Amino acid sequence: MADALAKEMAKLAYKALEDKKAENIKIIDINEVSVLADYFIIASGTNRNQVQALADNVEETLGRAGYQPKQTEGYRTANWILLDYGDLIVHVFDSENRLFYDLERIWRDGKDISAEEL
Repeated sequence: MADALAKEMAKLAYKALEDKKAENIKIIDINEVSVLADYFIIASGTNRNQVQALADNVEETLGRAGYQPKQTEGYRTANWILLDYGDLIVHVFDSENRLFYDLERIWRDGKDISAEEL
Protein backbone atom coordinates (compact mmCIF):
# COMPACT_ATOMS: atom_id res chain seq x y z
CA MET A 1 0.00 0.00 0.00
CA ALA A 2 1.43 3.36 -1.05
CA ASP A 3 2.00 5.78 1.79
CA ALA A 4 -0.02 8.93 2.40
CA LEU A 5 2.87 11.24 1.48
CA ALA A 6 3.26 9.64 -1.94
CA LYS A 7 -0.50 9.90 -2.49
CA GLU A 8 -0.49 13.57 -1.56
CA MET A 9 2.40 14.29 -3.94
CA ALA A 10 0.65 12.35 -6.72
CA LYS A 11 -2.58 14.33 -6.21
CA LEU A 12 -0.73 17.64 -6.37
CA ALA A 13 1.28 16.62 -9.44
CA TYR A 14 -1.85 15.39 -11.23
CA LYS A 15 -3.63 18.68 -10.55
CA ALA A 16 -0.57 20.69 -11.69
CA LEU A 17 -0.48 18.76 -14.97
CA GLU A 18 -4.22 19.12 -15.45
CA ASP A 19 -4.02 22.87 -14.82
CA LYS A 20 -1.58 23.27 -17.73
CA LYS A 21 -3.69 21.12 -20.09
CA ALA A 22 -1.46 18.02 -20.16
CA GLU A 23 -2.73 15.32 -22.49
CA ASN A 24 -3.48 11.72 -21.55
CA ILE A 25 -2.43 11.86 -17.88
CA LYS A 26 -1.91 8.35 -16.50
CA ILE A 27 -1.29 7.39 -12.89
CA ILE A 28 0.28 3.97 -12.36
CA ASP A 29 0.62 2.46 -8.88
CA ILE A 30 3.90 0.53 -9.09
CA ASN A 31 4.22 -0.03 -5.35
CA GLU A 32 3.57 -3.78 -5.70
CA VAL A 33 5.93 -4.33 -8.64
CA SER A 34 8.92 -2.08 -7.96
CA VAL A 35 11.03 -0.55 -5.23
CA LEU A 36 11.70 2.49 -7.46
CA ALA A 37 8.64 4.43 -6.35
CA ASP A 38 4.99 4.11 -5.34
CA TYR A 39 3.59 6.02 -8.30
CA PHE A 40 4.47 6.94 -11.84
CA ILE A 41 2.57 9.76 -13.45
CA ILE A 42 2.91 9.94 -17.22
CA ALA A 43 1.64 12.90 -19.25
CA SER A 44 2.16 14.50 -22.64
CA GLY A 45 2.55 18.00 -23.95
CA THR A 46 2.04 19.08 -27.54
CA ASN A 47 5.36 20.92 -27.95
CA ARG A 48 8.64 21.71 -26.20
CA ASN A 49 7.29 24.83 -24.47
CA GLN A 50 4.25 23.03 -23.10
CA VAL A 51 6.33 20.05 -21.92
CA GLN A 52 8.58 22.48 -20.00
CA ALA A 53 5.57 24.41 -18.67
CA LEU A 54 4.04 21.16 -17.40
CA ALA A 55 7.26 20.21 -15.61
CA ASP A 56 7.63 23.74 -14.22
CA ASN A 57 4.09 23.69 -12.84
CA VAL A 58 4.62 20.29 -11.17
CA GLU A 59 7.86 21.53 -9.58
CA GLU A 60 6.28 24.80 -8.47
CA THR A 61 3.16 23.14 -7.05
CA LEU A 62 5.04 20.43 -5.20
CA GLY A 63 7.67 22.95 -4.09
CA ARG A 64 5.01 25.14 -2.48
CA ALA A 65 3.85 22.05 -0.57
CA GLY A 66 7.41 21.46 0.65
CA TYR A 67 8.48 18.70 -1.77
CA GLN A 68 11.70 19.08 -3.74
CA PRO A 69 12.71 16.76 -6.58
CA LYS A 70 15.65 14.48 -5.84
CA GLN A 71 16.55 14.66 -9.51
CA THR A 72 15.33 16.25 -12.74
CA GLU A 73 16.42 15.08 -16.17
CA GLY A 74 15.72 16.05 -19.75
CA TYR A 75 14.52 19.60 -19.13
CA ARG A 76 16.59 21.30 -21.81
CA THR A 77 15.63 19.00 -24.69
CA ALA A 78 12.08 18.64 -23.31
CA ASN A 79 11.20 15.48 -25.25
CA TRP A 80 11.10 13.53 -21.97
CA ILE A 81 11.37 15.32 -18.65
CA LEU A 82 11.70 13.11 -15.60
CA LEU A 83 10.98 14.56 -12.16
CA ASP A 84 12.03 12.18 -9.38
CA TYR A 85 10.42 12.82 -6.01
CA GLY A 86 11.40 9.48 -4.50
CA ASP A 87 8.01 7.81 -4.00
CA LEU A 88 6.63 9.65 -7.02
CA ILE A 89 8.20 9.86 -10.45
CA VAL A 90 6.63 12.21 -12.99
CA HIS A 91 7.33 11.66 -16.69
CA VAL A 92 6.38 14.47 -19.07
CA PHE A 93 6.78 13.57 -22.74
CA ASP A 94 6.22 15.09 -26.11
CA SER A 95 3.78 12.90 -28.10
CA GLU A 96 6.41 11.25 -30.30
CA ASN A 97 8.68 10.16 -27.46
CA ARG A 98 5.79 8.95 -25.34
CA LEU A 99 4.81 6.57 -28.14
CA PHE A 100 8.43 5.53 -28.67
CA TYR A 101 9.26 4.75 -25.02
CA ASP A 102 5.78 3.38 -24.21
CA LEU A 103 6.20 3.34 -20.43
CA GLU A 104 2.60 2.24 -20.00
CA ARG A 105 3.45 -1.04 -21.73
CA ILE A 106 6.72 -1.49 -19.82
CA TRP A 107 4.95 -0.91 -16.48
CA ARG A 108 1.76 -2.78 -17.34
CA ASP A 109 2.16 -4.92 -14.20
CA GLY A 110 1.46 -1.78 -12.20
CA LYS A 111 -2.11 -0.79 -11.46
CA ASP A 112 -3.69 2.06 -13.44
CA ILE A 113 -5.57 4.28 -11.05
CA SER A 114 -7.74 7.31 -11.56
CA ALA A 115 -7.22 10.69 -9.93
CA GLU A 116 -10.34 10.02 -7.85
CA GLU A 117 -8.73 6.89 -6.38
CA LEU A 118 -5.80 8.88 -4.98
